[in-house]
Amino acid sequence: MDDARKIRRTAAPGTCPVSRAADGTWQVRGFAEARAVLRAEATVQAGLGVETVDKAPAGIRRPVLYRDGPEHREHRRQTARYFTPRRVDEHYRGLMADIADRQLARLRADGSAQLSDLSFGMAIGVASAVIGLTESRPGIRRRLERFFPEKFGRPGFTSLSGIYWMGRQIHSWGSIYLADVRPAVRPRRREPRDDLISHLIAEGCTDAEILGECLTFAAAGMVTTREFICVAAWQLFTDEALLDRYRKAEEPERLAVLHELLRLDPAVARLRRRTTADLELPGQVTVPAGEVIELLVDEVNADPRAVGSGALSACPGRDLDEGAGPAVLSFGDGPHRCPGAGIAILETDVFLTRLFALPGIRMAAAPTVGFKDEIGGYEIRGLTVTTG
Repeated sequence: MDDARKIRRTAAPGTCPVSRAADGTWQVRGFAEARAVLRAEATVQAGLGVETVDKAPAGIRRPVLYRDGPEHREHRRQTARYFTPRRVDEHYRGLMADIADRQLARLRADGSAQLSDLSFGMAIGVASAVIGLTESRPGIRRRLERFFPEKFGRPGFTSLSGIYWMGRQIHSWGSIYLADVRPAVRPRRREPRDDLISHLIAEGCTDAEILGECLTFAAAGMVTTREFICVAAWQLFTDEALLDRYRKAEEPERLAVLHELLRLDPAVARLRRRTTADLELPGQVTVPAGEVIELLVDEVNADPRAVGSGALSACPGRDLDEGAGPAVLSFGDGPHRCPGAGIAILETDVFLTRLFALPGIRMAAAPTVGFKDEIGGYEIRGLTVTTG
């Protein structure tokens, strides 16, 4: 069987849909079982830094990523308008094109560039517009680079290393607040606009709470999109037939190609939930209350029961199990499904169609791959592109 994955976290998908690891964590590899976990009312967030958020002072509202139940559903309902297909098309498509053109102008001028730098500039520009971080002082890229490498859930005062990382993280928070969030909040308190920060102000959020939400949305909308743009480009550079298909296709088919590449190499491949009551999963498996469940998204996405034969090959437009999205669970499912999925795929397509339209575009150097173990995410660095 051909294996088209660029990011091989495991040698091959597992065969057991649900199992227990040596540390007692329940591991889920099956699509039906994983979807049931993500849609269950009897689970709450158990990863992506919830350990750090739990240490926040009392009275500070958690970012939406860390909330569950009715409060979470209401927030998602009120902010859904920022992510509808119509809004994405009408409000963000032109912006995406402008940002992509500015990034690729650097490549044309210099003749070569690191794709991770270009894609990060793209992701920052789009996410900032959606969030409302439009009055930032110069240097937002540098500030975000300092903030995002930190490991989820690790800061604390129990060791010298914990004290060091906590101090560095607090400094990063402060820098982003002073240079990016506060300049955006002040004018919107006087005159609201149609963006996320204005919505948070209308809800009565404090500046600290707005900072938390901005960082959460920035992490979701900037870092993951940056990496996916890189891995999708890497896939296309090394698959001549697929690249030819992508170049010739209309937008719906191009998006199908990108969804398939994201299915193979999900930007976030580890999701965790904690059960708040006994949870019945397909296959007569019962997970007791208080247990941690880890969803192995890369393996779930290759479950042949959901994606058919040739699960590790790139087959855009493949027949999927009813209920599976085009990228299967790469954007999650249930109440916490990524609200910006449509934005991420469209901005990737806007960027890549322009990249691959450049004369003489080629990959001059293959990248190195690093990992963020907490989310099973990858970091693509050193992918050098040249043109001319």
